[in-house]
Amino acid sequence: MTVATTGERAPGCALCEADGGEPVWRNAKARVVLVEHARFPGFCRVIWNDHVAEQTDLSDADRHWLMDVVSRVERVLRAELAPDKINLASFGNFVPHLHWHVIPRYRWDTHFPEAVWGPEQRAPDTARMAEITARLPALSYALHAALANA
Repeated sequence: MTVATTGERAPGCALCEADGGEPVWRNAKARVVLVEHARFPGFCRVIWNDHVAEQTDLSDADRHWLMDVVSRVERVLRAELAPDKINLASFGNFVPHLHWHVIPRYRWDTHFPEAVWGPEQRAPDTARMAEITARLPALSYALHAALANA
């Protein structure tokens, strides 16, 4: 089943009722937000604006477009923050609203190599965290520029 962009919202859905993070970019179809600053600076969500639960709820064109947006976000994170790895995830188990997590990861981060939702592996490296956090304004600008023609 595919649906068009309709502006549909679901009562009680956290991603219908709020931005889901610090807004960086938005158009009629989707938005990009920054989340988890304190623990994982640069962690982005790409959120489909309409309330749909799965990728396959989208038309082929919208699904390809959304994955292009996710790829653009990944490219910008790699260029601006130079992470050791990028994690991509789309769960929606707790919030069944289509969204992608695009997470820059570092060998020194508190959870690496585990998932950011997994057990902590080490204490925070506050100096490195501060360095990445200081780059977030430039990251926001670069994301906005990379998505301007999406």
